[in-house]
Amino acid sequence: MLKEFKQFALKGNVLDLAIAVVIGAAFGKVVSSFVADIITPPIGKLLGNMDFSSLFINLSSTPVRSVAEAKAAGVPVVAYGLFLNAIFDFVIIAFALFLLVRQINRLQPAPAAPVTTKECPRCCTMIPVNASRCPNCTSEQ
Repeated sequence: MLKEFKQFALKGNVLDLAIAVVIGAAFGKVVSSFVADIITPPIGKLLGNMDFSSLFINLSSTPVRSVAEAKAAGVPVVAYGLFLNAIFDFVIIAFALFLLVRQINRLQPAPAAPVTTKECPRCCTMIPVNASRCPNCTSEQ
């Protein structure tokens, strides 16, 4: 059983998947930082010095000034600014993966065309694969 598990774990597909998960997690952190630290500040600046991560709706009568303060006090809030940041993350990650897959598909060779003809063993002419008789020499296939 240990030998079978070793063969399974060392198959190319399993290792490729494990590497993809690790790289994907690291890529997600990079994109999250890119969105939070580079993308949203200029957008917030254009919208009047707005910080997206601090946008929320207070669902209680207890006054709070930030999402962090609300979470610490246990005050229910709808943190739609954090949701907007998550949407920006998703869109950027999806677009980057789209570009990556597009490039990989361009580098792969085109699939071979299906075989539609074969050579007649008697007269050596090309005939359709499904032919039961050769149209040239009339031999049965």
